[in-house]
Amino acid sequence: MNSLHIEGSVSSPSIHADAERGTLEMAGDSYPENSFELFGPLIDWIEAYFRADDKPLQLRLKLRYLNTSSVKIMMDIFDLLEDQHRSGREVGVLWLYDARNERVAELAEEFKEDCSFPFQIQALAE
Repeated sequence: MNSLHIEGSVSSPSIHADAERGTLEMAGDSYPENSFELFGPLIDWIEAYFRADDKPLQLRLKLRYLNTSSVKIMMDIFDLLEDQHRSGREVGVLWLYDARNERVAELAEEFKEDCSFPFQIQALAE
């Protein structure tokens, strides 16, 4: 299974998915023109990762801003993690946010409410 690396831009997050380590990292702002075009390869990678074997997957987020379509994609990703968690796979999320950005902390809390897998939200040190 290959890793996936998508370079970030002003309007899209960097994405680094490492199949060997079982990690998926996303950082930056997310308001691309076409969220489905940007995140389609990521969704495909996650689904292939889960089909490949039963290794854990840890999602580490440092997202500063998400537009509505990016929020929808994140919901889809969390649904994939939830399905795997319910099947017995170890999955988890660590969402790091700037302590001055309460909106992102609130958004992360909203996502966490719908998830039964380990989901940590931590403020970054200033």
